[in-house]
Amino acid sequence: MDKLRFDFKMRGASDGKTTILCLTSIGTLDGRSFAIPDEYQPTTFHKELITSQVYIRIKNTLVKRNQFRKVWITLTENLKKVYFDEDNNLLFENFYLEEISEKITETPTTSTSEDTIKKLLEKVLESKEQISEVKNLNKIATDFMIDKFDEKTSNANQWINLFEKECVRCTVIEDRRKIEILKFFLEKCSADWYTSMILKYSIESEWNNWKKIFVETFGNKGWSPIRYAFNFKYQSGSLLEYALKKEKLLLQIRKSMDTATLIDLITIGLPNFVSDNIDRETLQETQDLFNEISKLEHLVKKYSYEKKGKTFSDSKLKKGEEKEPCQICVKANKGKRFHSETNCWFREKEDKNNKMGPLKSVNNSELEVELNTEDPKNLKYHH
Repeated sequence: MDKLRFDFKMRGASDGKTTILCLTSIGTLDGRSFAIPDEYQPTTFHKELITSQVYIRIKNTLVKRNQFRKVWITLTENLKKVYFDEDNNLLFENFYLEEISEKITETPTTSTSEDTIKKLLEKVLESKEQISEVKNLNKIATDFMIDKFDEKTSNANQWINLFEKECVRCTVIEDRRKIEILKFFLEKCSADWYTSMILKYSIESEWNNWKKIFVETFGNKGWSPIRYAFNFKYQSGSLLEYALKKEKLLLQIRKSMDTATLIDLITIGLPNFVSDNIDRETLQETQDLFNEISKLEHLVKKYSYEKKGKTFSDSKLKKGEEKEPCQICVKANKGKRFHSETNCWFREKEDKNNKMGPLKSVNNSELEVELNTEDPKNLKYHH
């Protein structure tokens, strides 16, 4: 035989959660059908078949449970050896296949009734499948080992490549499923972009198109993320938390950055009294630096304590220096009173005395001069 009809269907696995593609039966050109044993139905057993281009298209076509397709495939020599014996009997894995009969409906009325019931059942199953699919996608998304996309600090091209690698790791192959899971990792501005893409291109579009537009939209060609990552320095709190965040920021902008550069950039962001206690020659990996930083956490606590104590002492000294007695009250013999001279009760009297003092001195001097310059004869008269 030159061709065989292969009947594919998406079925639930034994765990009840996973959906797998199965080969349920094989048809011949003379209209007969042969069932594949249940244990051999998963397409992973049919290694020669899954290398064909028809199978690849079938895999992209069937994405939901209970979907099925019947397709004709031209047999190669290798396929004939897999599914036929030397006498052209159908078999698989040395197991002869059982012929099954196609059910023929007796009357058009019965057929119409059965079709209606079948369509209703398909709608119910499809509705349940959609709900189950959303839950399943959410579960798969939680298995992804990447952070949500941040348009301010993330390198768009690098992030989307990491997303694709996680899709491969979690066996998310179909374009549709990649697009559906992408929404779990977008928020704020990128979430709005996702909604617009759904409206413009729909969820059935090609993943490569989504990826291209994503990079074009969020590919930051400016220097802000690089400037932020390079200038990020320790401010307060845990030294190790600072180091880990600095490494993350640097790798987000350039994943290919070599280890020595990473160590240098993380270290120069530390306080000098910490970095001066780290032997640079002993650092081979970033984890070596993290280990040394963890040992120096006590320096930060000591520095903070000493700085706080010094500030408190200086404040106390300054406060003590400010408490000087009012000089106006001291001169007036009113005792030591600690208040501002500007608000002193005796300031007005003090100002008056200061004002009159020089005048009295001048008058006495003038009088003395006049007395000394008067004629001595007049002294008698004055006496």
